[in-house]
Amino acid sequence: MSQAVELDPGALHGVLGIFTDIDDTLTAEGRLDPPAAAALAELQAAGVPVIAVTGRPLGWCVPQLGIWPLAAMVAENGGVALIPDGDGARIEYAQSAAERAANALRLRATAERVLRELPGTALARDSDGRVTDIAVDHSEFTRLDEAGIAAVVRLMQEEGLTATVSSIHVNGWIGSHSKLTAAQWMLRRLYGRELAPEIGRWAYVGDSTNDQQMFAAFPLSVGVANLRRFAAQLRTWPRFITAGERGAGFAEVARAVLAGR
Repeated sequence: MSQAVELDPGALHGVLGIFTDIDDTLTAEGRLDPPAAAALAELQAAGVPVIAVTGRPLGWCVPQLGIWPLAAMVAENGGVALIPDGDGARIEYAQSAAERAANALRLRATAERVLRELPGTALARDSDGRVTDIAVDHSEFTRLDEAGIAAVVRLMQEEGLTATVSSIHVNGWIGSHSKLTAAQWMLRRLYGRELAPEIGRWAYVGDSTNDQQMFAAFPLSVGVANLRRFAAQLRTWPRFITAGERGAGFAEVARAVLAGR
């Protein structure tokens, strides 16, 4: 049973901006959902910044940032940020080059162990574009049941990785960064402000178990309706849930924010 309540449009009046997940929040079948695309354009036109924080890799995000109207995109669950800069993007990392080089060896060894010890597993097809994490596919092109997903998480944790489960991948990385530290980083980096004093005026939108930290942190947290597929695994629900799934749900959030302008 969902602990979230139906989205109250009035609750989002006065919101300064939106942090959002990407897969199955803005996208459907791996592509930007048309209702979300329209909503992003309307938010940008109204001067409402949208910052995406995703488990997708740097290589996947680079071409998207040039197309999607976003203030910034943080990839690999907080490991690397892409910030629009003229016709291109600045790429900045949460860790030093030395840390990334050392971590890459451990990440590669962990990925090899997953494939060797857990039959039926496959790395995400976007793995070539990853620079600070690894990802095992469980729902995008390869299917793992709950037991298989749990086994991947356990193995990653045994190797000292942080492991989270998105709607499509099991992501693993080394370090203390997360979606929440990414939000803090981007508000400071883009606007020179701290998130804590104004977190009640930013909304967060997500769709999966790896959004639970953000649901807990943001008073104005929203799950798109397809979040309910993870009801059995969720321990922390968002404050609100939309009627629509994926991009249609995100568009509900956008309309509520814009109505208060």
